[in-house]
Amino acid sequence: MNLNNKKVILTGAYGAIASEVARLLLDLGAHVALVGRHEQSLGDLEQSLVASVKGSQDKVISIVADITQEHDRQKIVDQALSNFGQVDILINLAGSMSFTQFSEEDSKLTEALFQVNVLAPMHLTKMIVPHMRDKNSGHIVNVGSIFGSIAFAWFTTYSATKFALRGFSEALRRELDGTGVEVSYIAPRAVKTPFNSTAITNMLNHFNTKIDDPANVASTIVGAIQGNVKEKYLGFPEKIFVRINSLFPRLIDKALKKQNQDAKKFIN
Repeated sequence: MNLNNKKVILTGAYGAIASEVARLLLDLGAHVALVGRHEQSLGDLEQSLVASVKGSQDKVISIVADITQEHDRQKIVDQALSNFGQVDILINLAGSMSFTQFSEEDSKLTEALFQVNVLAPMHLTKMIVPHMRDKNSGHIVNVGSIFGSIAFAWFTTYSATKFALRGFSEALRRELDGTGVEVSYIAPRAVKTPFNSTAITNMLNHFNTKIDDPANVASTIVGAIQGNVKEKYLGFPEKIFVRINSLFPRLIDKALKKQNQDAKKFIN
């Protein structure tokens, strides 16, 4: 896909990865609707993008919205269509995480993770797909996680939500086959962002886990859109473990047993 003049909705826009995605898209000539809950953060990002990307002043808008609320999702679609006239790409990048023992996790947090990571992207996609299908063109990009293929202890709910997002992406891709609407699922490994709590960061450092730079992840996401990549798993050896886990999950059980025990020590 040539991204020049393409109209994009980007959720979770002021996150470390999403802000880099927005910058790359604008560099390539796309128009971007930045979506997030906090007006100040969106405003700061928009100003930064306009200042750093030549010619982007008329190509970026901010939409203050909570994607878990139906009326806000309608607001996102209405404002994007009103400003751009069409939507070519929807990037579902907003997300939430929990690092805890599942039996101790607050039920409201469990529900909130499913709302943000699964239901909101599904509902927003449902609203956008008819518009794309009518013009026989479009691209849905769901940003998941390696945890959506390898479920990790103490990230039980988070893993479950990313498994669900991966399943949704696969089913939707098959359902939309032949319509001109494409679906990509991108699964990063650990990324250096404020998304990680102190406890998670300490755990990652303890295991010497490879942590990717947000700009590199953003470049992969944009490249996947340009190349119409169906699924993309980031990082070695993680992407190899994804394949092994799909065929021999009990081997991964054994491989992770001691790590799971050690990781529990870092739970708050």
